Amino acid sequence: SLSPLSLSHNVESAVRNVDPNLPIGRVRSMEEVLATSLAFQRFLMMLMGVFAGLALVLAAVGSYGVMSYWVRQRTREIGIRMALGAGRSTVRLWVVRQGMALALYGVVAGLGASLGLARLLGSVLYGVKPTDPLTLVAVSLILAAVALAATYFPARRATKVDPIVALRYE
Repeated sequence: SLSPLSLSHNVESAVRNVDPNLPIGRVRSMEEVLATSLAFQRFLMMLMGVFAGLALVLAAVGSYGVMSYWVRQRTREIGIRMALGAGRSTVRLWVVRQGMALALYGVVAGLGASLGLARLLGSVLYGVKPTDPLTLVAVSLILAAVALAATYFPARRATKVDPIVALRYE
């Protein structure tokens, strides 16, 4: 079996025999035509991916900053809890729950916004529906994991507070 591209020279010579003045375009495979026509869309998708990655990093840094500030504002309360017998794991879990509650509100709002904008998103997506459950769950889990990491470190630092020093903190 011969490929269509290998026959292109024979077709070109047959056309030239019939009419030597007839312009002949460059013969390309369908894969090459598709790759050329989709190059700009691929570039835009890659650029969108870079911006999404930057947004994720900014969200993680922002979550970390908010939780660090929250822990600093509640240093005295954390000291009281620990002085009254709360264990490090209890305090850590309390701080992580506070941060994850905020992240949950953000994920729910984002899911609602993405479902609301599904019609607009449908025109720029290829091979995926804007309401694809697997994609929505995967993105939600990634955001939750980033929020957990951004919340865990301030929570861990909160448990290293000496209760006596924290009670004097103001």
